[in-house]
Amino acid sequence: MKIRVGFGFDVHKLEPGYEFWLGGVKIEHTKGSVGHSDGDALIHAICDALLGAAGLRDIGVHFPDNDPTLKGIDSKILLKKTVDILTEKGVSIGNIDSTICLEKPKIKALIPQMQQTLAKVMGIDTTDISIKATTTETLGFTGREEGVSAYAVVLIEKSK
Repeated sequence: MKIRVGFGFDVHKLEPGYEFWLGGVKIEHTKGSVGHSDGDALIHAICDALLGAAGLRDIGVHFPDNDPTLKGIDSKILLKKTVDILTEKGVSIGNIDSTICLEKPKIKALIPQMQQTLAKVMGIDTTDISIKATTTETLGFTGREEGVSAYAVVLIEKSK
């Protein structure tokens, strides 16, 4: 068994008129994520971390933002497809540690729901998914509420 680590990062602009999805959960807010898909920055960061750990490049290689069939796609579908790709390569997920940077809205109360949603999609236990939330103390684009960013680190085990 070979153990590998991966890191992922994603950012999405926030604007009125869009739905706001994070960790597979729809969040009520005056702004939403702008993106080719549903703009779920947390799921995208996790996909990048998983693919990177497995040496399979990044989410844009597997799910390009110029593919019209992916326009508006639910990011949970992308995450499930990512896990399927890893499974085919003999990879299993050890754990995920992630951080969401967002000034508003406060999402602390939604983290357990995000963990449950992500665990179900990936077929792992909620205790293997850590999600933290922080602000940037009103600094930068997140502090000005112009966008959301997410970071993820994953541990995988590769049997092949």
